[in-house]
Amino acid sequence: MARPPRLPQSGPSIFDAGGEPSVDAPTPLVETPRRRLVVEADGGSRGNPGPAAYGAVVRDPQTGAVLNSEGRTLGVATNNVAEYSGLIAGLEMARALDPSAAVDVRMDSKLVIEQMAGRWKIKHPDMRPLALKAQSLRPPEVTWTWVPRAENKAADALVNAALDGSPRTRR
Repeated sequence: MARPPRLPQSGPSIFDAGGEPSVDAPTPLVETPRRRLVVEADGGSRGNPGPAAYGAVVRDPQTGAVLNSEGRTLGVATNNVAEYSGLIAGLEMARALDPSAAVDVRMDSKLVIEQMAGRWKIKHPDMRPLALKAQSLRPPEVTWTWVPRAENKAADALVNAALDGSPRTRR
């Protein structure tokens, strides 16, 4: 059986060294840098359990500008429930600003950071639904960073303001 004749080729082939690409060659895709956001979250209770609140701040990492924030009471809850609630609020606000943004979550709760990063198991049954909710809000690219309490002052201040009767709702 005979082969069909070769069709003429326009422009250099992939085997030609240093040849110019043909006009019909596809242009390489250039990825635009993904927007980055920082979520700072905290939670606390006065007593454990006791009156509880959370605070969350979303910042622009370049300028440090606060893009949104919230501090609200939860009623009576544990400290860990308050910490997860702050994380959930921060992830919701980040998603509302840009669902495709890369997010750096910074919290002073070693428990929440390690559990969300998958390094620690979630043993307490009350934490599982909160962790699942946070996972459902997880952006495509996220880093989990534990920070000392002194580096989480803005979120902590929102917690205390809410517990002292001055809650702040997100915009």
